[in-house]
Amino acid sequence: MQVADMPDVLAIENDVYPHPWTRGNFLDSLYNGYDTWTLREESGQLAGYFLMMPMVDEAHLLNISVRRDLHGRGVGRMQLDKVVERAREKAMQSILLEVRPSNQRALAVYQRYGFVEIGRRKGYYPAADGTREDAIVMRFPL
Repeated sequence: MQVADMPDVLAIENDVYPHPWTRGNFLDSLYNGYDTWTLREESGQLAGYFLMMPMVDEAHLLNISVRRDLHGRGVGRMQLDKVVERAREKAMQSILLEVRPSNQRALAVYQRYGFVEIGRRKGYYPAADGTREDAIVMRFPL
């Protein structure tokens, strides 16, 4: 991922999330040297992206997203394969992520992939009605 990718990244981000990351969130990750990747179709159109932060011996998957019209076509799994590959290259022991309980599609993808729930973060995400939603914390051992 590069700064030039921001318009395409933000278009997907704003389409698929009720509380999307900002341009600043993405730029902070880029400038801090996190592992940031885009996946483009042969046409050049952005299909998805992910951002991963290494933490000692554990990788934290900060954001992984797929363009809405590609949901259910294996793009998320393809990106998770790349996440695992990158984490192994960096000698990480596991991958952590947070997911909204209401994001059943993503939760199912992570469970099928082999991520397991290890805890909850109370009130982690903002909710549409002004309240907060918990995060399910999941881990994938490498």
